[in-house]
Amino acid sequence: MSLRRITLAFTGASGLPYGLRLLECLLAADVVVDLVYSTAAQMVARQECDLTLPTQPREATRLLAERYRAADGRLIVHAREDWLAPMASGSNPGDGMAICPCTMGTLGAIAGGLADNLIERAADVMLKERKPLVLVPRETPLSAIHLENMLKLARAGAVILPPSPGFYTRPQSIDDIIDFVVARVLDHLGVSHALLPRWGDVRDAPTGR
Repeated sequence: MSLRRITLAFTGASGLPYGLRLLECLLAADVVVDLVYSTAAQMVARQECDLTLPTQPREATRLLAERYRAADGRLIVHAREDWLAPMASGSNPGDGMAICPCTMGTLGAIAGGLADNLIERAADVMLKERKPLVLVPRETPLSAIHLENMLKLARAGAVILPPSPGFYTRPQSIDDIIDFVVARVLDHLGVSHALLPRWGDVRDAPTGR
């Protein structure tokens, strides 16, 4: 049985800790990850995580594979203009895709059917092939344009998953809050995890006012 294959994209919205934790969890679940990130995401990684994401895909693959102890062949980093990457075609789309975090610019481009780089093209492929596409947009407040683009994508089959953590699990740290959001992304990608207890398993959770 072949391993599951997920495309993961980082764009320049705030929230790279979510994306990096998602990458870590996917690799820990023995998923093959095709990773692609924007230039703006490289800037955000430095700002939020003190992490320099290499520009060269081969160096990025080596660095991140070592960082997350990925098995050989489980992580492949692609350039944004790599039109020969497998997820650029509906003949080899993989099993799903997450853009985490997702800028409103990227979200709007996908909603408009644009495919000017590998991130947009891979998302376009997911929609047309009816594969899971999870977008994690980090912006507030939301304009009417943002909301209309989200609705358009939701109607096309994408999952719009803002990083809005719940607190019924009583998080004790930022890591707990990050894991709440990442767990929801994994759920929608169909990747098993044990990041947090399920609702109903939290026996002392409040039931309302």
